[in-house]
Amino acid sequence: MRIMLACCAGMSTSLVVSKMQEAAKEQGKDYKIWAVEQSQIQEELGNFDVLLLGPQVRHILRKVTKIVGDQAPIAVIDPVAYGTCNGAKVLEQAENLAKK
Repeated sequence: MRIMLACCAGMSTSLVVSKMQEAAKEQGKDYKIWAVEQSQIQEELGNFDVLLLGPQVRHILRKVTKIVGDQAPIAVIDPVAYGTCNGAKVLEQAENLAKK
C-alpha cells in the first residue's frame, strides 16, 4: 500500500511518517509512506492509495476531495494520534480507510 500524508510544509508530518514506517516494519508490512506539502497533492495523483491530511490542514479537505476524486480515499489524521506521533494508530487509520 502507498500512503501519502500532506500538511502545510511536509515537515510536521515527517515525524509521523517515521513512526508509521517503524510500525509497518514491526508488523511485517512493506508499505511506502511519505509526506508532501499540500500544494504537491495534484502532482502526486496516481502515486498513492490513501491520502491522509495533517489536522492543521483539515480546512482543505473539501478542496482536496475534488482534486483527488475517486482515485483514492482521503481523511484527516486523528489529531490525538498525530499529536502524540502514534505511528501505529495512524497506520491503522490508513488501513481502515483503504478497506472502505
